[in-house]
Amino acid sequence: MTPDPAFRDDVLRGLRQQPPAIPARWLYDERGSELFDAITRLPSYYPTRTETALLQEIMPEVAERVGSNRAVVEFGAGSLTKTPLLLEAIQPALYVPVDISGEYLQASAAELAGKLPGLPLHPVVANFSDAIALPAEASGLPSLGFFPGSTIGNFIPASATDLLRHFRAVLGTGALLLIGMDRIKPVERLLAAYDDRQGVTAAFNLNLLHRINGELGGTVPVDAFRHEARWNDVLSRIEMHLVAARNVEFSIAGELFRLAAASSIHTENSHKYGPRSARLLLLAGGWTPLAEWTDRAGDFAVVLAEAHPERFAP
Repeated sequence: MTPDPAFRDDVLRGLRQQPPAIPARWLYDERGSELFDAITRLPSYYPTRTETALLQEIMPEVAERVGSNRAVVEFGAGSLTKTPLLLEAIQPALYVPVDISGEYLQASAAELAGKLPGLPLHPVVANFSDAIALPAEASGLPSLGFFPGSTIGNFIPASATDLLRHFRAVLGTGALLLIGMDRIKPVERLLAAYDDRQGVTAAFNLNLLHRINGELGGTVPVDAFRHEARWNDVLSRIEMHLVAARNVEFSIAGELFRLAAASSIHTENSHKYGPRSARLLLLAGGWTPLAEWTDRAGDFAVVLAEAHPERFAP
């Protein structure tokens, strides 16, 4: 298999910097996507079941606000667990799932087609952070972006703002965005969600090293690393790291790297937002919040926002 140049460049660039870090998007190859899907079903991983239950509860109101006959564009579509709830409620003109993992996306889209026969499906294999060419069938239709799972939390605030502006550019002025955002909660619950006793999250994180070895000809000693989840209170985020248990030396694409024992490769962030910071992030990204819903415990929020025309002054 020909290595993805972007994957190779991101890995090499990330490991050259101090401290080493690799963009989280590369966790999601086919195996990584399968493991993440398994994570969402773990008892300790509250976000998926909480958001799903919340979407079930609020969908009648969402449908009333959104209306029908829209082009629904889902950024980072994966297992499509929550998607049918939205599509069944609003009866869109077409559905465009966008995901970087092509094989997984095609399998999920085929499964959805079986559940919702007659709905036009137009899967787009792409990194949703990059330029996206929507299908011609979406032209002229009012659009609704769907970004569940608190995936926005994987981006540092500056990048999250850029991403939201990118979504705005893809969908256009007047578009709507339905987005899930995880809330701040006790550290013990957060750590349990990102370092489960079953070891599924550890396998998900370590799979990145297997992918490097398999696709980039790496010699990373995977057994020399362990998964670790950390809460960074200053930055209000969970961090995932691959920590070296001993001094290690390995090569990737012919380049040599050395890591000392106890040093780590930073692989993912999951930022948690309070109500005001969430709204401010959306506004900074060009989206005006219209409605906000939370579960009864206040663990998770779903926000509907609109891309209002930009104004020169108040």
